[in-house]
Parts: sequence; structure tokens; C-alpha cells
Amino acid sequence: MDNIFTPDFWIHEWEKIKSDDTYAVHKGFATPEYWDRAAATYNKGRQEKENRKTDKALARFREAGLLSEGMTVLDIGCGTGDLALGLAETGAKVTALDFSSAMLDRFEQAIPPHLKDRIHLRCDDWHGVDIHKNKWENRFDLVTGFMAPALSTSRSFFKMMACGKKGFAIRGWADKKPDPVMAALWEKIMDRPLDDRPQSILYKFNLLIAMKYFPDIWFDKMEWNQTATLGQEIQNQTAFFQKAGSVPETKLRRIIQSYLETIQTDGRISRIQQGLTATVIWSENRW
Repeated sequence: MDNIFTPDFWIHEWEKIKSDDTYAVHKGFATPEYWDRAAATYNKGRQEKENRKTDKALARFREAGLLSEGMTVLDIGCGTGDLALGLAETGAKVTALDFSSAMLDRFEQAIPPHLKDRIHLRCDDWHGVDIHKNKWENRFDLVTGFMAPALSTSRSFFKMMACGKKGFAIRGWADKKPDPVMAALWEKIMDRPLDDRPQSILYKFNLLIAMKYFPDIWFDKMEWNQTATLGQEIQNQTAFFQKAGSVPETKLRRIIQSYLETIQTDGRISRIQQGLTATVIWSENRW
């Protein structure tokens, strides 16, 4: 029997998910093209913002001794900047990285004047970042990656850890209810029901235990409605399924538009996001 207490076991289990629907969904989300289109409607509602639980994360960082005035932070997959802005407010100097220029444009617009000298925005794909060339090895007091497609592989995860010298924090789906709109489109486009179980965060957690880091973990229920115009949603879904599947773009757009037109209300599409996130924090010191 494989030894579940070894890092190799959990790395192998993690890599096995590349053959299922969960990995195909990840591919759909893991492109700058998708997030450049999604940026127009992402994280705009009050309910969605509250579900990010930024204040709770900062409080847990403080309890763990991971916050200090003037500390350096690398935020991988920063999106529109909720976490990075919160960290900067505590006195941190934040390097915020994302591969979507549109998400970073929204982030830049949200930075208040008193934080501009504490936040450095960088548009880059984490997988292609040379941490040796950038002198990022063992450089940052805290490295974070919340809901970040960039940390989808063990290689990218270990690369993240190589940048930190004190603490780390990641967040991902522990469980997620199917989005009815995506599920319906998936069956029409992929010719099979969607079987998406995005739980790679749990492989990371168990990997850390096998490496004797013994991290803290907590779970939060998430639920919000997200709305977009019919045109925006056609663009978003087309960008997603271009990477998730192999249907030619012209046919793909026709399928997507035909379905979305049947569920639109006054030219808008509403989607429900429901799930359970896991947030994991740990320090560089092993047991």
C-alpha cells in the first residue's frame, strides 16, 4: 500500500486529477482571455465582496503572527485586489501579480492615494515567472494565493513556497455546487454531464502535513448571485469553453448564444455561485 504520509503520495494523487472534468474546468478558467472578459462583472456586488472574507483572513493572519508593519508580501493571482489592499492597509508592501490586464486595471482604479506607494502591480503568468532572475527566492515575508488558477500544479505550488521566508496562505474550493448555467452548457457542448469536484486545496493541505508543516485550515460557505449582460455572458462562456473543450469557435458561440437567449431576463443573465472554500495558512518553520 502507498504510504499516505509521504509527500510523493499526495503529489501523485494531485497530478491524477488532470484526467477528469475538474481539470477541464480548470483549463477553461486558467487563461488571461477568460479573466479579461470576466473582469467587467467580477466582484462587483456587495454579497460577492462580503463572501471574500478578507477581514477574517487578515484577523487569522494576525493571530498566527504573520502580519507586521513594513512586511513584504507576494500575492499570486491577486484579481481585483481585495486581499492585497487589505494587507497594504496593515502596513505591508505588496507585490500583486495577475495574468489578466483587465483585472489589474480594475485593481489599479481601486487603490486609494495613501496606498499607492505600498502596492506594485505586475501583469505576468506565474508559470512563466523566473523567480531566480527576479530575485524572489526566500524574499517575501508572506506569500498568498487565494482562488488562484496559477497554483494548479505541484510545481507551481513549490515555486510559490520557494519565494517565502516566513508565512504562506492559500484558498481554494473544498466543495462547489454546479453552476446551473455552466452545467447546462457543458452538457450541450461536451456531450456529457458535468462532473466537477474542485478539491485540489485538500491535496495541498495533506501534502503540507506530509512535509511536516501542519498548517491551520478553516472553511467558509460562499454564496452570491452574479449578473452580466447577455453579450458579456456570451463572451465569458465562449472564452471558457474554447479552452475547456475542442468545439470550433463559430459553432461554440452559436450553441452558447442559443441557450443563453432562452434564459435571459431583460437582456441579462444571472448565475448563482455556491460552495465551500478552504483557507490554509502555515509558517516556514516545520515541526
